Amino acid sequence: MLAPSAALARLAASAPNRRRILGIVGPPGAGKSTLARAVADAFAGAVLVPMDGFHLAQSVLDDTGLADRKGAPETFDRAGYTALLTRLRAQRPENGPIYAPEFRRTIEEPVAGAIEVRPDCPLVVTEGNYLLLWPEVRPLLDETWWVDLDPQERRARLTARHAAHGKTHEQAAAWTHGPDERNARLVAPGRAAADVIVGRD
Repeated sequence: MLAPSAALARLAASAPNRRRILGIVGPPGAGKSTLARAVADAFAGAVLVPMDGFHLAQSVLDDTGLADRKGAPETFDRAGYTALLTRLRAQRPENGPIYAPEFRRTIEEPVAGAIEVRPDCPLVVTEGNYLLLWPEVRPLLDETWWVDLDPQERRARLTARHAAHGKTHEQAAAWTHGPDERNARLVAPGRAAADVIVGRD
């Protein structure tokens, strides 16, 4: 297991002269977004393209009866995310920029075309729960990092995050120990398939 600083140093030391796509994966609340942002900030020209931008819109979740499962694999545009990664791997200067969606927690909705990836971007960082669950995604990534965190601390962080975004403490705890925990168990086997396990400094 590597500390985040050691994982960053490893990535910097192996930098090839080509576009790379790094996938950061793990259960809900493990710290994927924080680590992904740190990696993107540490490398000049890097861009963060989270999987969360492919959340289905709330109206779609309501219409399909999936609102109470928001965050589960079936509540994402899996094909759209895979198509974006495929385009990012094949991006050439003559193609111009590629625009990716972004999930806005302030409105709890995805926003199309919010992230620009220019052809000269050396590193695309993507993060999400299901990068190692969906078999078609792994071949599109150069490397995958699994973020490890003590389960008790992870659940406490999740509950606090849900509460910060408008849920009561009871609602937040119920969501953490319900849908989030089901998703954590679902992705857990991916830990063994990751290239690097990243803990905390």
